[in-house]
Amino acid sequence: MLNSKLLYNPKHQRRFRFRRRKKLAERRMSRVIWTQPRSSDWWNTIVPDFSPLQFMQNFRVSRQSFDYICNQVSGVMGRRDTNYRLCIPNKKRVAIALWKLATGGEYRTISHFFGVGQSTVCLCVQDFCRATMEVLLPLHITFPDVEKLVEMATFFNRRWRAPQCVGAIDGSHIPILAPRDYPKDYYNRKGWHSVVLQAVVDDRGMFCDVCVGDPGSVHDARVLKQSNLWVAISDGVLLGQNKMTISGCDVGHYLIGDPAYPMQRWLMKPFSDIYRLSSARSVVEMAFGRLKGRWRCLLKRNNCELELSKIMTVTCCVLHNICEEHSDNFTDDCHELVYGQPALHPLPDNGRQEGADVRSALMNYFNMGDH
Repeated sequence: MLNSKLLYNPKHQRRFRFRRRKKLAERRMSRVIWTQPRSSDWWNTIVPDFSPLQFMQNFRVSRQSFDYICNQVSGVMGRRDTNYRLCIPNKKRVAIALWKLATGGEYRTISHFFGVGQSTVCLCVQDFCRATMEVLLPLHITFPDVEKLVEMATFFNRRWRAPQCVGAIDGSHIPILAPRDYPKDYYNRKGWHSVVLQAVVDDRGMFCDVCVGDPGSVHDARVLKQSNLWVAISDGVLLGQNKMTISGCDVGHYLIGDPAYPMQRWLMKPFSDIYRLSSARSVVEMAFGRLKGRWRCLLKRNNCELELSKIMTVTCCVLHNICEEHSDNFTDDCHELVYGQPALHPLPDNGRQEGADVRSALMNYFNMGDH
């Protein structure tokens, strides 16, 4: 017969409960403060010794531009230390985001370089892109005012002898993962999923207006008509305040687009037999080349969600302008695109084209010989 006193001893039971509670508390505490040990030697010891060229090649910006970017976004991206861990310095968080944009690398690879977790890399990219949209975008991508338009027209006329031209417009397809909603809409003519980046480029090859997000199956002409740019310019006020009489026609400022765009009084297409407008339109093609050469995440399919891919694209455009403003030397270009750009054909015109009188006046002007 078993002795019940041996089976139940209050003293032993209290000791057992105390030990159990202690172990549970230790487990909870370890979950709060536990972090996987990682090495930050590359960032802490190798990067500070980079030469200016090495820094540019790795982060696509000069140290001067890097410091400027960090200072501008510090108020939005800054983090505070906690009782359990030190926060990642702001410069390191910006560097992580720039590395992602510059290489398009996987989160796992970037986490090994910087000695942080994959989720931390993702957060750094998201935070930096949102900070750029909030702080840097309004400073570095703005449509020119009337005075600036006159200056731009003077430059285009001196370089390409194209009077009243103030910029070029074009679209470029950015590869993305097939979105969960309406994936067929994003399937373009080349057979891959994309969003359209519409951009207006000024005389210096900088973006003065960008529109990102239309599905890849949408024609460039429809992208334009659905954009804020169409609403802002279509009334003729913005680009029509400084007109010049050319071949008997009052011609305001205008943009140059490829044949896929609808002709307007403020939007001209290149003439098939005259080289000048085609040459002037090359500024937007070169800008896209420099943009994608710097920020390789735009060259191959982005492994991020659709909305983040759109924000990343705009962020790259802002960074492009910052680099150009700071005269950061560009040492790399995209000789090979991972995804070739879809060819577009003009949409059919119904009736007489708007801007035909301006086009005719420019044609007569160009045919008159050198100016």
